[in-house]
Amino acid sequence: MTTFQIVALYVALTLLFNPFLMLRIGLIRQKKRINLGDGGDADMLARIRTHGNFTEVAPLILIGLITMAMMNGSPLMLHIVGMALIVGRLLHFTGMNGMFGQGRFLGTILTLLAFITQGVYLLYLIFMHGPV
Repeated sequence: MTTFQIVALYVALTLLFNPFLMLRIGLIRQKKRINLGDGGDADMLARIRTHGNFTEVAPLILIGLITMAMMNGSPLMLHIVGMALIVGRLLHFTGMNGMFGQGRFLGTILTLLAFITQGVYLLYLIFMHGPV
């Protein structure tokens, strides 16, 4: 796989996960007749925040993956960061929805590690790797 194919893989997985999170909100809105906001419903709030957190985090890491590919980053590093994003968000999802108690915490930690790894690696590519 080329570096851009690797990025495309994680973009595709992200694009498929997002509508799933959106659909979960829509279905509960219909079922509980909540037109706007969370209606004071804890389950609705958890679903909204799960989706919101995903949309706050995923684009930044995907931009970082694209930048890593543009800087001729290692395919292994692209996979490490991409998998950390996907696994971290899946863990976060399971924790936010009561499926795995520690999921939210572990997913958050994994996602933070992806951000830090990506930032440090990009600085390495900029300052230590030489011209592209």
